[in-house]
Amino acid sequence: MLSLRETIRPSADLRNHYNEISRQCRDNKEAVIITVNGRGDTVSLAFEEYQRMKTRIELLEILAESEEDVKMGRVAPAQDTFQELRQLLAGENP
Repeated sequence: MLSLRETIRPSADLRNHYNEISRQCRDNKEAVIITVNGRGDTVSLAFEEYQRMKTRIELLEILAESEEDVKMGRVAPAQDTFQELRQLLAGENP
């Protein structure tokens, strides 16, 4: 399960302490929530953490689509699917 710590900081800190916030995101694997007038405005993450989150979201979307395919009966036996892949790889028409 994704466990990402969060810290809340005002937008002035982003202007005045960018290096500190950047280091905080990278070293502590934290999300820093930047507020404007006391309300959440943006989130700062380490680039690696952003990539990990994006990959997880993409995988969840694929799984949700697959679940929908199963519910709607859009499935084929694995044996047929692998046979078609073998034919494609061999340059044959399935």
